[in-house]
Amino acid sequence: MVATAVGFIPGPRLDDGAPPAPESTVTEVSPPASAAPGGAAQAEPPASRQSPQPANRQPARQPSGSASALPGDEATGDETGDEALLGNDVSWPQCNGDLPDDPAFAVVGVNNGLANTTNPCLHQQLDWADDSAGGTGQPRLALYVNTANPGLRGSWWPTNNEYGGEVVANPYGTCQGQDDAACAYMYGYAKAFDDAYLRTISEPGTYLWWLDVETGNSWSVDRNANRADLEGMADFFHSIGARVGIYSSARQWGQIVGKVGSASSLYSLPSWLAGARTADDAKSMCSAAPLTAGGRVVLTQFVADGFDHDHSCIRNRREH
Repeated sequence: MVATAVGFIPGPRLDDGAPPAPESTVTEVSPPASAAPGGAAQAEPPASRQSPQPANRQPARQPSGSASALPGDEATGDETGDEALLGNDVSWPQCNGDLPDDPAFAVVGVNNGLANTTNPCLHQQLDWADDSAGGTGQPRLALYVNTANPGLRGSWWPTNNEYGGEVVANPYGTCQGQDDAACAYMYGYAKAFDDAYLRTISEPGTYLWWLDVETGNSWSVDRNANRADLEGMADFFHSIGARVGIYSSARQWGQIVGKVGSASSLYSLPSWLAGARTADDAKSMCSAAPLTAGGRVVLTQFVADGFDHDHSCIRNRREH
């Protein structure tokens, strides 16, 4: 989320102004259904690793190829007008209000501002997004989730490498309840697990999931631990066959995570860049550096008429 207390507007929406120190505020708490230090039972996925299918919902198009690919509807021709490349992102701030008309694609926020919550308008907004026109290289419908790494300041923190009834292969070693990279990895993994299985998302493995990375949420002063946290999220989503991308601005990403090496599961993820002021500015940002050196900028964001608008930097599959 973007915290209104520091002058941002809820969304994924960044103006890349002077951010607060990432450790200054604890805004993240544990999901009630997750295991707590007191020994409460963890939420477990269905045996088939599929969440319940809500009525009248069609799953997103099944992904193909690498996790960083963004298959979507083909453009009608090789040349598409810039207006046809515009989509919108919405979430809890747009509950009970008007939504944009006729987007080419849509990105819907799963959470209600914190990573352990559910957007109360989630399924109404998913239904709205189902009517997206398509015709760009973006999926007609993608999702975004809040992220954070509160460490021991949060009300829940992992104490081992188990979650969802499984022992997780942790590249940072064994989590023992410390404020370190190993437990940050498990925290991120747990948040992504809950997003997939506790938010009533039908067939979560068929979606592109954007990780919303902003200084308005709680972060460690240890950027290595923050990177581990996001790797835990990305690794979980990849484990169910989903695609993953990163939403942030260059400045805030640098403050929270910094440089990402080629061995990281974040390295090749596509970037969704925030901070454009106009449609033309958003179009020009497509040539900006990606958040990670192995990725590419595929989406940029600007605000107009009270809505978040998103410019697709890719027109169709042939550009991948």
